Amino acid sequence: MKLRVSAVQYQLQTISSFEQFAAQAEHYIRTASEYGTEFVLFPEFFTTQLMSIGDEQGNALTIEDLPNFTEQYEQLFTSLAAKYSMHVIGGTHVIRREGKLYNTAHLFYPDGRIARQDKIHITPTEVEEWNMAPGDGLEVFDTDKGRIAMLTCYDIEFPEIVRMAKAKGADVIFCPSCTDDRHGFYRVRYTSHARAVENQVYVVLTGTVGNLPTVDFMRANYGQAAIITPNDIPFPPRGILAEGEINNDMIVTADLDLDLLYEVRERGSVTTWRDRRTDLYTDWK
Repeated sequence: MKLRVSAVQYQLQTISSFEQFAAQAEHYIRTASEYGTEFVLFPEFFTTQLMSIGDEQGNALTIEDLPNFTEQYEQLFTSLAAKYSMHVIGGTHVIRREGKLYNTAHLFYPDGRIARQDKIHITPTEVEEWNMAPGDGLEVFDTDKGRIAMLTCYDIEFPEIVRMAKAKGADVIFCPSCTDDRHGFYRVRYTSHARAVENQVYVVLTGTVGNLPTVDFMRANYGQAAIITPNDIPFPPRGILAEGEINNDMIVTADLDLDLLYEVRERGSVTTWRDRRTDLYTDWK
């Protein structure tokens, strides 16, 4: 089985209305649809662009205001997923639940369903500056093209959580990210490669580019999309099916062949998933 995926290097820029945000989002989805894409991934925190709309005094909105756009956000991406017959991983959006803020990845199915995964590991900045709460569980999601997981940015830096996703049957990890400098970017990028090797899964990664001069903690972004494979003979030697140009506004697209994953898990040069020493350490099932 094959599935075609696209990852959006989303260009953050100041806007003045939700309609501008909607038009930019549809531009990327429409473009991906022209490539025959079945799954499109947006970055973490890309909806912070809505904070640049500002209030009546011209001041940027705060993170506490962002959940007020949740209904519009969900309606927009539900309609776009249906219109373009595509699975849309709508990056992350900040939602409020029981008085707490969560950084939540959303999967919009073409049939109108919405699946959600809270970010599990929260960075110090998210805690100290934005008072984010961590998610308390991992889900995997069935689609007509296989089982996937959504792990956001910092999550991919923790081997255990990706082991759990693979143990639950996920073959593709979608990783929306948002990093403001090279250090953060390479932490996420290098660990994405490690998780693909360890678990013999695909990782689809992307991040924000551009800047929001009026929005705290979103003034700088350093991003690049990549579609990452295990490192074995059926795949590219560097483990990269496609990657974007750093900090450019663009989309990357590639086909993921799930049969190749099953093949290397059984008969690869190395069989890292099968060769786990679960007599010595935890088996994540």
